[in-house]
Amino acid sequence: MKIAIAGGTGVVGRHTVEAVRAAGHDAVVLSRSHGVDLVTGSGLYAALTGVDAVIDVASVETLKAAEAIEFFTAATGNLVSAAADAGVSHVVLLSIVGIDRIPYDYYAGKVAQEKVIEASRVPWTIQRATQFHEFAAQLFARAKVGPLHIAPRARTQPIAAREVGERLAALAVDEPRGRAADIAGPREEQLADMIRAYARGQGYRGWIPALNVPGPQMAGMRAGAALPGPDAVLGRQTFEEWLAAR
Repeated sequence: MKIAIAGGTGVVGRHTVEAVRAAGHDAVVLSRSHGVDLVTGSGLYAALTGVDAVIDVASVETLKAAEAIEFFTAATGNLVSAAADAGVSHVVLLSIVGIDRIPYDYYAGKVAQEKVIEASRVPWTIQRATQFHEFAAQLFARAKVGPLHIAPRARTQPIAAREVGERLAALAVDEPRGRAADIAGPREEQLADMIRAYARGQGYRGWIPALNVPGPQMAGMRAGAALPGPDAVLGRQTFEEWLAAR
């Protein structure tokens, strides 16, 4: 099969491309560096010519609801429209566990994105996953007050991005499922502990205070609203194992 990956240069996108190719399929990366702009639609139809399935893992770096909604509505809207015109038979979207319980900030954009997929002319599958192990590294780099690194408190059940990529690649060659069963990591973790453990692994020895970061999205995560339900499919690699393998 010929499978296009929107956002194929990102954290989970790279693993998805690897999994698609490892399974013997042709992977087409949709990104600006490959001549495709999802937000404007430039180069999109040509890139989708002859494609059998599309996996959407594109993302945007923002915590603002309005910006997230604008990006996901435009990017995924253009993607599914071009996919329908090009005769693509299946679109797979990566979403996030719990967004309907915490429809705020960045998650508001993912809620809007799911609605775009559900209204698509192309048969679809939505795969919700919990945060990746790499989330700790991202927050260590970004969560700061001046020069001080902070560790936001939150309950999470992180999963390996590689396992998510493998799951998406498998779904793309299967029949459309609508909402697939959620996937999550093997055990619950405290986000603040993850950030501190990652920092120690990088040789950082400074003080990293654990804080309740304001905002409805983080409040929902502290309350456990981003945790998987009992029917979720659990991954294999723990956060501790991921750290040790780096």
